[in-house]
Amino acid sequence: MSKHSILGMVYMLQGFRALGEDIDPVLARFGIDLDNIDPGAEIDRGLEMRILTEAAMQIRDPLAGLKIGQHFALAGYGPFIMLLMTCDNAYQAVQEGIRYQDLTFLFSRISFEPGEKISALVLTPPPLPAAVRRVRIDGEVSGTIKLLRDMQTGIGTNFDAVAIEMPYPMPLEAAAYEAHFRCPVKFGFEQGRIWIPNAPLATRMPTGDPVAHRMYRAQCDALLQSRSQSADSMADRVRSHLGLFSDDFPSAAEVAVALGVSERTLRRQLDAEATSFRSLLDEVRADKARQLLGSGSVSVESVARQLGYAEPASFIRAFQRWTGTTPAAYRRSIVGAQGK
Repeated sequence: MSKHSILGMVYMLQGFRALGEDIDPVLARFGIDLDNIDPGAEIDRGLEMRILTEAAMQIRDPLAGLKIGQHFALAGYGPFIMLLMTCDNAYQAVQEGIRYQDLTFLFSRISFEPGEKISALVLTPPPLPAAVRRVRIDGEVSGTIKLLRDMQTGIGTNFDAVAIEMPYPMPLEAAAYEAHFRCPVKFGFEQGRIWIPNAPLATRMPTGDPVAHRMYRAQCDALLQSRSQSADSMADRVRSHLGLFSDDFPSAAEVAVALGVSERTLRRQLDAEATSFRSLLDEVRADKARQLLGSGSVSVESVARQLGYAEPASFIRAFQRWTGTTPAAYRRSIVGAQGK
């Protein structure tokens, strides 16, 4: 997988902790000490997603994502933010932000949708487990709004959002979103959209500097190059992403979107590595099944449900195909080994 600045993860985890959420068991499981982490370090995007997914599953506050977005500090973006601030105008800054979005803290893909009087920053989130999807999306939309507001303070203009669309059903706390974003918020869309007026985008940046801009662009290009280098195979990347899910696994097309490739490319590369999407999905399900059965406290029926099977019989047949034995026999073998 490509790498990411570790700061985005640190900001979110610190935010969860500041809200009083108990994420210490997750931090301990991954060996993370937030108080001594190197802020200049980089982290594999797949590992970062696994850590944040597990942490988000512990969250009790339904508005945690909105609040977490406010912890993203402008200075944490490094040369990326300087690239934006040295642009000629706000519109160029938006375009550069999209071009170099892999240097942000987002997992969603961001694009620009022009309109006659207002235009939208469009956030397309990757497939995420249902239990964490809302908090992740809220954090990214809130963090993007925070970035826009911090930047407009520096350039002396106002391109506050005039409307926001969220890509999930309306929650019970919908009114809190309008209070937080200070604009109308609608729900139930396929993508997230932050609508901003066009006029302020023509504002010249008082910090514009073409010479410095070229320097920061070179630094951003170098960062992108270093972070994109990875020895992971496509199979490793697919396996890592599927590992985030339990009962509602994404399709090959959805995983391809999350990994930034076409479905055809994904399948072709997996074929070249002598495997397939179906085989990897079976492998991930088998690993999760063994972990659950090995705990000794989860029934076969519960394991079947957690892996997305409507009937235990279907799970039992699949487990036999994966391992050559039944779930009950596998559990007996584990219990017997532990008793020796």
